[in-house]
Amino acid sequence: MNITFIGGGNMANALIGGLLGRGFRAAELRVVDPDPQARERLQRQYGLIVEPAVDAGVLACDIVLLAVKPQQLREVAKTLAPHLKNQLVISIAAGVRAADLSRWLTYRRIVRAMPNTPALVQAGISGVYALPEVGEAERRQAATVLEAVGEVVWVAREEDMDTITAVSGSGPAYVFYFMEALEEAAIRLGLSAAQARQLTLATFAGAARLAAKSQEDLATLRARVTSRGGTTERALASLEAAAVRQAIIDAVGAAAARSRELGDELGRNGG
Repeated sequence: MNITFIGGGNMANALIGGLLGRGFRAAELRVVDPDPQARERLQRQYGLIVEPAVDAGVLACDIVLLAVKPQQLREVAKTLAPHLKNQLVISIAAGVRAADLSRWLTYRRIVRAMPNTPALVQAGISGVYALPEVGEAERRQAATVLEAVGEVVWVAREEDMDTITAVSGSGPAYVFYFMEALEEAAIRLGLSAAQARQLTLATFAGAARLAAKSQEDLATLRARVTSRGGTTERALASLEAAAVRQAIIDAVGAAAARSRELGDELGRNGG
């Protein structure tokens, strides 16, 4: 399975590293990037063929993976359209709907994916939507590529990608926000910055691992930590009094609304 990456930024870099770690050969992967520094870095790090521009030879592949900025995608699509025949196109450009990309490319074998930044350490999760013209074998190919950097969740409706963007795409920022607050609290209560960071990182990593391995739901796991009349109960009561749960739910809703707005803007501006 030969893959051509259009764009060699951080997420493409993560996918390339993940694929090579899963047994792909450098000869099966190719990158197009106009930035000479990016080309030199990819060639040095992975030994890949890296080209400055798209041509028919570059797109003699099974999969074209679009890893450019959303605002650049329409112009990139113009250069790709004449060379597309039977390739599967996977787009990881945030916010650009598959229907709009299909219109720009005049092409329908398109998968849209929303990975998140933990993909940079092969611990991500990608929401994925495919146009109806994408067959089962091609869906398996897309999953193979994206699973190189984490888990994959397929959705049947493209509008669900806005929710995925709000939950897992933006989600690492919410987690870092909470971690910042926990770390700051530890420092204010007298711990060193190093101690605060170590405790915070280990607590989040451990809680996530416990939840992933447990058959119990999150509410039950939370209850198991919460003794009647104890410290955790007091802390959770403070969070509830401050309506933190509802604030998080509202924040995710706001992110989903913005994702819909961006999809409208990108589609409209794309022409």
